[in-house]
Amino acid sequence: MRILVVEDDKKISNALKEGLEFEGFAIDIAETGTYGYDLASTTDYDLVILDLMLPGMDGMEICKKLREENKHTLILMLTAKSEVEDKIAGLNIGADDYLAKPFSFDELLARIRSLLRRSSTFTPDELTCENLKMNTRNFTVSRGNKNINLSKKEFALLEYLMRNKNKVIAKEDIIEHVWNYDADILPNTVEVYIGYLRNKIDKSFKNMKPLLRTLWGFGYKLEEQNAKVSKN
Repeated sequence: MRILVVEDDKKISNALKEGLEFEGFAIDIAETGTYGYDLASTTDYDLVILDLMLPGMDGMEICKKLREENKHTLILMLTAKSEVEDKIAGLNIGADDYLAKPFSFDELLARIRSLLRRSSTFTPDELTCENLKMNTRNFTVSRGNKNINLSKKEFALLEYLMRNKNKVIAKEDIIEHVWNYDADILPNTVEVYIGYLRNKIDKSFKNMKPLLRTLWGFGYKLEEQNAKVSKN
């Protein structure tokens, strides 16, 4: 899942980026309100962590503009202010949750997971595709009775495919949801990682039906047997 952090305090934004990437999220950072709004309004994020006090455009204005444009991305607002009036104002213009500074990373992570569970697009922590199983809480993957070891990026890619199983996912959508803007993406990066996944979840299980398909000119699909073809 991909998260945008709009925060002008580099110490906080760097700490959030490091911690959330460790938890398996793809993270983009914006240090001004104007840049944060540009990213949030043009990119399909799963969640935006939005500071209230920002240069260029404050968090309240960003949230209001996004909601006026019918952008329904989850918004968790951060602020050094803890007055009830500020919290009410943020929630009234469309923020989904509110966290006052200083805060613990564990509390922030709990609130992020709570928001994602409440999302209309939420899928459970236990994901399956036939006998392929993933637990997004403890970062485990198995097929049949055999555990599969994945890198963090392989795990994030497989999670995105499993959350959209039986759908054809274009390469551009994969890049947008699995990699951040700072990532060094080459023309064949997605193909390379799809190859890594195919070796681990399909080719290592020669007696089982392959699950990962390439549809040339369209994208990739993690497919269950007898599932109907669906395109994103």
